[in-house]
Amino acid sequence: MPSVTTAAAGNSTDVSGRQRRYLIMMGIRIACLPLAVVTDGWLRWIFIVGAVVLPYVAVVVANATRRPASGELSPVPPKPRAELPAARTRDDRINE
Repeated sequence: MPSVTTAAAGNSTDVSGRQRRYLIMMGIRIACLPLAVVTDGWLRWIFIVGAVVLPYVAVVVANATRRPASGELSPVPPKPRAELPAARTRDDRINE
């Protein structure tokens, strides 16, 4: 039985983190679109590449779920059981 303290974070934490990363990347992409129009030269090409490539990267990053690390769980040793007293034999009853 694994210990509770070594359990991974909940699924909702993972989903909210992936959503946050996706929205940040798409926000950068939205900023790249008008900047590609108002700039000239090599900077324009950087913004165009950002506007084209970022949606693919954002989807790949958003779909990448966290995998549980191997060996992260540690077993909990069972509690020692109390021993029963030794059974009385017939000889013990006769000697009393």
